[in-house]
Amino acid sequence: MTEAAQVVTFSGIDGAGKTTQIEFAAWHLQKKGYRIARAAFWEDVAVFPQLRTDVSARVISTAPDPSQPISLRNDKNVRAWYLTLIRAMFYLLDTLRLRLVVRKLRATSVDFIIFDRYVYDLLVQIAPRHWYTRLYNRALIALAPTPYLAFILDASPDEAFRRKPEYPLEFMHEYRRAFLRLRDFVPQLMVIPNGTVEDVQHRILESLLASQRQSKNQDDAECNPTPYFPVDGGEQNT
Repeated sequence: MTEAAQVVTFSGIDGAGKTTQIEFAAWHLQKKGYRIARAAFWEDVAVFPQLRTDVSARVISTAPDPSQPISLRNDKNVRAWYLTLIRAMFYLLDTLRLRLVVRKLRATSVDFIIFDRYVYDLLVQIAPRHWYTRLYNRALIALAPTPYLAFILDASPDEAFRRKPEYPLEFMHEYRRAFLRLRDFVPQLMVIPNGTVEDVQHRILESLLASQRQSKNQDDAECNPTPYFPVDGGEQNT
């Protein structure tokens, strides 16, 4: 391991099973003797939560849709230009605060910092249709601390909706596509395919073990560099 705590992030649509997989990853790493810190983006990083709630209540109609059998939220799925602009300002402040949160957690002498959601969960709300939105998304990525491992948990929108029926199903499909498109901006994102809880845990464990081996090999190489033996070219006559 390196001296600085490594950041591991979990992102994906609502109902993808992030909490279950975070619990598993934390348990596995603690079992290996690593010290873990956990952070939830919306609770521990997002700025001005009450103000954001008030803004959403003012600009988004909260009247229930009579066509829906249950009352669904309608905040993420509203993409009006003025709301996107407000979000963009908040997201920039969130990302700046994220840098501070990671710095503070690394000062607590932990080995891993596990995030429930990350800056990637902000990017899916800013559709990269124009050059300026793509530039904005790349700026947020550059500002955010680069994770050691960044997982996108893929999931069936239909299954996720049954587990957590908060948003309209049509939006859930669009939301999933937005997460998968993130790799256009962040190629190192690791998309974990949809599967059983055990299958997903196995894939995450494989990724963690492979990264730990790679990190250990790098540390060993730094501690035991290959000796340099100059080639004797013979004594030259002058």
